Amino acid sequence: MSDPLSPSGPRVAFLRPLRRWLGGAVFAMALLGGGYTLWAQIAGERGIAPTAASADIEVKGVSVDVQGKSAEDARANGWREAQRKAWEKLKGPKLSDSQLDGLVSAIVIERERLGPRRYIATLGVVFDRSRAGSYLGGAERQVRSAPLLLIPVQESGGAYITFEQRTPWQRAWAEFNPGASRIDYVRLSGAGGDSVLVNFGQTTRRSRAWWRSALDQYGATDVLMAFARLDYQFPGGPVSGTFTARYGPDSRPLETFTLEADSQDALPAMLVQAVERMDGIFTAALASGKLRPDPSLRFGSGGTMDLAIEQLIEIGRAARARNAAAAAAAAAGVPRIEAEPVTGIEPGEAAARNITVQFATPDAAAFDTALGAVRATGGVRGVGVTSTAIGGTSVMSVSFGGTLEDLAAALEARGFTVRRGPNALAISR
Repeated sequence: MSDPLSPSGPRVAFLRPLRRWLGGAVFAMALLGGGYTLWAQIAGERGIAPTAASADIEVKGVSVDVQGKSAEDARANGWREAQRKAWEKLKGPKLSDSQLDGLVSAIVIERERLGPRRYIATLGVVFDRSRAGSYLGGAERQVRSAPLLLIPVQESGGAYITFEQRTPWQRAWAEFNPGASRIDYVRLSGAGGDSVLVNFGQTTRRSRAWWRSALDQYGATDVLMAFARLDYQFPGGPVSGTFTARYGPDSRPLETFTLEADSQDALPAMLVQAVERMDGIFTAALASGKLRPDPSLRFGSGGTMDLAIEQLIEIGRAARARNAAAAAAAAAGVPRIEAEPVTGIEPGEAAARNITVQFATPDAAAFDTALGAVRATGGVRGVGVTSTAIGGTSVMSVSFGGTLEDLAAALEARGFTVRRGPNALAISR
C-alpha cells in the first residue's frame, strides 16, 4: 500500500493536473494583463454627473425655524418664510406672499428636520428670472466667456485626485449651477475615459499638441483649474481648506484663499462656499481680460486656418509682391505701370491643399518633435492632429501650398524617410 504523502502517492498524482491548470491560468492572466490594467483605469465607481445649468436666480443656505398647527402646516410656513428671506437677500421690493409664490419656480431642500408642529430646515429658493427680473431691475446681459474646460483637483494626504475616484470637491463642482455665471464651464462627469484623458498629470503638461487634442475632445478653447488642498486635524474634526484658482495650459495662478470647517460634517457647506468664491475669481479675471484664449491653442480645433484668414494672408503677399516690383522698377529707371488690383492667390503660386500625413510616435517627445518639424517646413500653412496614438502611428492633416511631391521633397530635406500614397504620406525618422 503506497504512502499518501510519498512522491508517488495519490496526493502528487492529484496535484500534477492542478499545477498544469494553475500554470495555464497564470499565463492567460499575463497575456491579458495589459488589457486588464487599461480596463481598471476606466472601470469602477467614478464619475458624478453635473447638474443641469439654469439661468434662474438661486439663493442657497436660507435657514428657517417655524411652528404650525401640524407638521404639514409648519413646513408650508417654513417655505413661505424662506421665500421672504431669500427675496430680502436679493434686495427686492416688498411683495406679498401670493406675489412671491408666483415668482418662485422651485424650493431646494438642503437639510430639514420635521416635528409634529415644528419645522427646522436649510433651504434653497429658485426664482424664475423672466418673472423676477422685472422687480429686480434686470441687470444687463453680459457677454459670457468662450467654453472653458474645468479640471477640479483635490489634494489630500499627499495624493492628487481629479476623476480617478469620487471626491467631495468634484461633487461640489458637479452640484454648482453655472447658469447665471459669465463663465461657460465645460464640466466633465469623470465617467468612462475622462479619468484617463483628464487627470492630474494633464494639469502639469505643457505640450500644446497634447492640450489641443484634449480640448478638442470636449469642445473647449482653453482650460481652468480649481485646486483644493484639504487638511484634516483628526478624523471627524476640523478641516482646513486651501483653494487656488489657475488658468491656461501653463497653469498660471489667479488667486489663493483659505476656508475652515468646524467638523467633517460641515465640509460640504465649506466646499460649496469655495466653489462660489472661485467662480467669482474666474469672473473677475474675465472682466479684467486675463482669460484671453491662449494664442498657441487658437488653431487647434479645425486642423487648418480659417478660409477668410488664408485669403487675407494671400492678399497681403500679393500686395508685398506689387510693392517689391514697383521698387525694383523705380530703381532700374523703368516707367511705372499701375497693375490691376489682385485678390486671392498670386499668379504662379499654388493653392493650398490638405494632405494626410501619418507619423510614427513611439513616445510623447517624438510626437511633439514631428509636429514641430512639419510646421516649420516651407510651404506648410497649417497643421491639425486628427488622431493621436502614443506608441503607434498618429495622423495629422497638413495644409500645404503645393503638390504632394513638393511636400514629400520638403520633408525629405528635413531628414524624414517618406513613403508616398494616394493624397497621403507616411514619415518616420
